[in-house]
Formats: sequence, structure tokens, C-alpha cells
Amino acid sequence: MIKPDIVSILKNKIQKITVNDSANILVGPITLPVNLDGETVNFKWYSWLNVTDEELLKDGSGDMTAALISRLSSLNLAEGQQSSVLVYGDFEGSEEALIRMHSICHTGDIFGSKRCDCGFQLHQSMKMIVDNGSGALCYLANHEGRGIGLFSKAMAYILQEEGYDTVEANLELGFSDDVRSYSDAISVLQHLRQKPVTLITNNPKKLEALKAAGMNAVKRAPLWGDVSIFNEKYLRTKVARSGHLEVVKDTDLVEGRLA
Repeated sequence: MIKPDIVSILKNKIQKITVNDSANILVGPITLPVNLDGETVNFKWYSWLNVTDEELLKDGSGDMTAALISRLSSLNLAEGQQSSVLVYGDFEGSEEALIRMHSICHTGDIFGSKRCDCGFQLHQSMKMIVDNGSGALCYLANHEGRGIGLFSKAMAYILQEEGYDTVEANLELGFSDDVRSYSDAISVLQHLRQKPVTLITNNPKKLEALKAAGMNAVKRAPLWGDVSIFNEKYLRTKVARSGHLEVVKDTDLVEGRLA
């Protein structure tokens, strides 16, 4: 039996975003104080779950919330992965907002691996958003290894140690270069903001995905750094084979400019 006060507490923090034949159930905002270079910065945190089960999509009078709570412990969500978004400042109303679509990187984000630049990009993009005054960082949990998953990424790393570059390793394992989808994250961002955004990325494909989905993405902010002997080949491959744009000036925010 679900207690009415539990439903009452949660229902105002749970929303449904319809996406084609499914829906994203968005939970939040939740205050999340973050240690950023020794300073405590308060973000607003959301997480979302993509569902097709009609029993979880009942709307009105808290029915959806009650249905979700009643099924939550049986969904085995820890066996899968859910994405989330970290929001700073007046993301909805500010005139200038930065966004980052950050693909999960277990080795780089958690262990601080130098084989990639992901940990640096995660930390630096959060700083850029705070310095800008408003923005959002989507942490995309099903994007490990450009969408191939952690176990497959481990096998790709073995191939890379034998001389294959990042793209070649993924192709040899039967994947395409990049199998990531941004549709769910874009639907959440569109729900949270309608005004123009600047995308923090070196990858023009991300900007194209936002525009194709109808999001008001007008500019990009480059994010290069933490180059070392361990990731030089990885970064060169991003430019030579995956179409990432190099930059000369960190202040260059012009879309599509090969700086």
C-alpha cells in the first residue's frame, strides 16, 4: 500500500514528456551541491527514464506517480543505466545558456584515465556553465564508447593497444563509428528551455542533431585540452576520421568554423 503523503511529496517533481511512441519520465529538480575546484556550487539535478509501458504513463491526480512508485522496485533499474541533466542558474529564462551533451566515460570520468579527454571535458564544461551564469549538462548513460557499451569498449581498448585507432576498433567489433542517439536528451532540454543555446562541443554532428530535432541551437563553444602522449592519437582520430573541429582560440564560438 502506497502512502498518500509519499505520492504527494513526489508528484510535483515528476513530469511526463511525450516522445513519439514512448515517454520520458522526468524527476526533479533536486538541489545538488557540487565541489568544483574547492568551491561549493549549487546545481539543479534531474534524471529521466524512457518508458513505453502504459501502466507507468497513467496521468492525472497523481496516478502516474503512484503507478511508478508501485512498480519501481521491480524495474531492476540498477541493471540498466539512466541519464540525467545538471542545470545551473536560470536555464529557462536567461538570454545566454551553455549546454553540454556529455557521453558517459567510466574510465575517464570516474578513474581519470588519460587515454581520452572525457574527464577533463566533463569538469571543464561544468566550469564553463557556471562561469557563463546558466546552462545544463546532460550526462548520457547509454553512450559509453560512442554507444557500444563498457564491455565492448574494453575489447576495443585491447585492439587499440595493438595499433588500431578508435574508429577502426569499433568497426572491427561490428559497430559503426558512432551509434549514439541524442533524441531523449534533446526532448528533456526542449522541455526545460525554449530560448537559444550554445553547445559545448568539438563535434558538429551533435549540433546538427540538436538543430534537426528543432532545438534552438545557434552556436558552439569548443572544448579542447588535457592533451598528452597517452591520448594524442585518440584526439587526432577525432579530427581526421570523426569530423571533429579543431580550434586555435578558446573564444571562437562561431558555428562550423574550422579554427
